[in-house]
Amino acid sequence: MEQLNTINGLSVVSSENKASVETIQYIVIRLGAEQYGIDIRYIDNIVRMQRMTRIPKVPAYLKGVINLRGEVLPVMSIRLKMGLEDDEYKRATRIIILKLEQEGNVGIIVDEVKEVVTLGENQIEKITYDNKDGKANFINAVGKHNDELISLLDLNSITLEENV
Repeated sequence: MEQLNTINGLSVVSSENKASVETIQYIVIRLGAEQYGIDIRYIDNIVRMQRMTRIPKVPAYLKGVINLRGEVLPVMSIRLKMGLEDDEYKRATRIIILKLEQEGNVGIIVDEVKEVVTLGENQIEKITYDNKDGKANFINAVGKHNDELISLLDLNSITLEENV
C-alpha cells in the first residue's frame, strides 16, 4: 500500500510492506556544507524565519522566543550548540519546531530544509563514542542515501541546557 506524505511542500511516496525491513523517514536539513537528518516523528512544524524576542542572560545559542499560534516557544541555534559558526539568515533559513521529551516544543534554526528521505535499517550505521570527556555528541548514526552520507541527529542530546 502506498502512502503520500507532504511536509513543507515536499511530497514523498512511501510504500508500506510488512515483509520489508523497518524504515524511518528523515527530514534532510543543511547546516553550512553538511547534511543532517532529523527523525520525522520529532517534527511538529516547519516555519519561515521570523522575528524573535531576545531573552537576557541566557546562553548565546538560545536566540530568543517566538509566538507560534499563541504558544511561546524557545528557539535555539543548532549551529552554535554544535560549536559551529553563527547563523546567517537567508531566504531558505527555516525554524523547525521539535517535540522533545524533556523540553516540550523547541525551535531550531536550520540553513535549509532539503527533502524527506526514507531510510531502511540496512542504510543506517550507528556511531558509538568514547564518552570520557563528558561532552554531548549530537550525531548517533549516519544514513546512506543516493551515494550521499547524512549525519542523523541525536535529538536527546540537543537540549536547552548547557553541555558540560
